[in-house]
Amino acid sequence: MKAGANAVVKKSAKKTAKPLAKERVASILDVLAKTYPNVVCALNHRNAWELTIATILSAQCTDVRVNLVTPALFKAFPTPKAMASASLPELEELIRTTGFFRNKAKSIKGASTVVMEQFKGNVPQTMDEILKLPGVARKTGNVVLGSWYGIAVGVVVDTHVLRLSRRLELTKNSTPEKIEQDLMKIIPQDHWIQFSHELIHHGRQVCVARNPRCAECPLETLCNSTDKTWSSH
Repeated sequence: MKAGANAVVKKSAKKTAKPLAKERVASILDVLAKTYPNVVCALNHRNAWELTIATILSAQCTDVRVNLVTPALFKAFPTPKAMASASLPELEELIRTTGFFRNKAKSIKGASTVVMEQFKGNVPQTMDEILKLPGVARKTGNVVLGSWYGIAVGVVVDTHVLRLSRRLELTKNSTPEKIEQDLMKIIPQDHWIQFSHELIHHGRQVCVARNPRCAECPLETLCNSTDKTWSSH
């Protein structure tokens, strides 16, 4: 039994000969698309502004927790104008359980204010403009532009995309900004939006961080990660 376990580790420790080969990347995209058809953003929202606020709240917090918090938040402050007029203590109390609630309260109030004052109440549709909103970085910009507007200007790199992209040898970098640039070079632009959704769902459901379910992973034959819990090759 011990020898067998060592054998698995030895096999899984090898590296893919050409990890960025077009055929391999295409195979990964094909498997993900078939495994998670029509997958969408996990954050509940009814418009671009709600998605912006929810994404800001999702920093260092699970989407499940954010979805529990936002109904009461949007009931109390249903528009950018209403949220811009809210007091910080009011906002803090409603979003307290998402963590870092004081900074997040400042960000969502500030983002709502800028939307009202500079963009006539509408979340902008370009990356340069959306980055003007307090609390919004490229990840949030990509989420809103891709998931709501259907505009693919980049790849969402959250903790799951970061971890799985490295695990699948699609990048050697460790920062979201550099990983995004690497992914944009090897993934066709018409896959950028769905790829992120698919990889995020895969990271939550199968390739979980602490104990990846390799034996049931549809990408297992394409993966040579050193910490696989089971290997067929």
